[in-house]
Amino acid sequence: MWFAGNAVIDDLANQFNVEFNILGYLLSFVQFGFIIGTLTFALLTLADRFSPSRIFLICALLGSICNLTLLIPNITVFNVLTARFGTGFFLAGIYPIGMKIASDYYKGGLGKALGYLVGALVLGTAFPHFINEFSWNSDYQSVIITTSVLATLGGISMWLLVPDGPFRKPVSKLQLGVITQLFEIQSFRKAAFGYFGHMWELYAFWGFVPVILKTYVSLYNTTLQIPFWSFIIIAAGTISCILGGLISLRTGSRKVAYRSLLVSGLFCLVSPLLFYLQPAFFIGALCIWGMVVISDSPQFSTMVAAAAPPELRGTALTITNSIGFAITIGSIQLLSFLLGKIDPTLLYLFLGIGPLFGLYALRR
Repeated sequence: MWFAGNAVIDDLANQFNVEFNILGYLLSFVQFGFIIGTLTFALLTLADRFSPSRIFLICALLGSICNLTLLIPNITVFNVLTARFGTGFFLAGIYPIGMKIASDYYKGGLGKALGYLVGALVLGTAFPHFINEFSWNSDYQSVIITTSVLATLGGISMWLLVPDGPFRKPVSKLQLGVITQLFEIQSFRKAAFGYFGHMWELYAFWGFVPVILKTYVSLYNTTLQIPFWSFIIIAAGTISCILGGLISLRTGSRKVAYRSLLVSGLFCLVSPLLFYLQPAFFIGALCIWGMVVISDSPQFSTMVAAAAPPELRGTALTITNSIGFAITIGSIQLLSFLLGKIDPTLLYLFLGIGPLFGLYALRR
């Protein structure tokens, strides 16, 4: 559901006569909803007090309903942004809760497990572009309906097939001071700061992949199947997340996260040069960037979960998600503001700020 609005942005934007860049707002309102949702979940320690599979189901159902409200006839800009906010809010009960469930099942090898889980997240993030390219008709409604149906099926499957894990340690009461308690742990703080640097780059890159492709097409007056290649570039991260999880069993999560962040940061710094490549090399480079931009994410989450007390893992994962996604609003809005004001080939240099900060935080 996350990028359902982004995949059909042109169709949605055609309904409105607005003077601002609606792409940035569509992305940011999902992030904003997710931030408020994760902050609420973390403050109330919901993931550690109640059955995470049940929370997952409820949020999948409510998120699907919010997603479907995009199909309301004669919908206004306000209602579109409200719908995206609601979708983001309930995604707070899906993504971090999914990682919490994984941590309840794996005492060892969590990096591998989260590699598969985040790989699934990446595939789901890219999937609306795939639907948009190969849908049975050109109506954007098929993207919205399909993503909502699949999200509902996912929630039901989780509730029916994945009971609470054997290593789950629930807390019985509300603990409002838990966030400051977590950030007093040095290993947690370092992992969280590395994750924050990674997040500055990730969602802005994902959100602007179609823009990158459109820029290349306009520069060389060539043709590219933008929805299809957007899907391929983002979905390539599925492979790297799984490989990174397997490699982490041998090298540890920190090395995988550090090296992935280093390479993705280098891509940010050389991004203007990518636009001079031939189409095949340009697409290939973006696919590699799409792999390294996300392969560190499950390993950062593994480090966060390992550093937190077992009974607070759900809250630890949720609060780092909350802060991390708040940071994504800054990078998305920055690129949206600069779009049309500077040479578009220079736009993605600013994404390098995040990896530089994350690498500094991860120093020994």
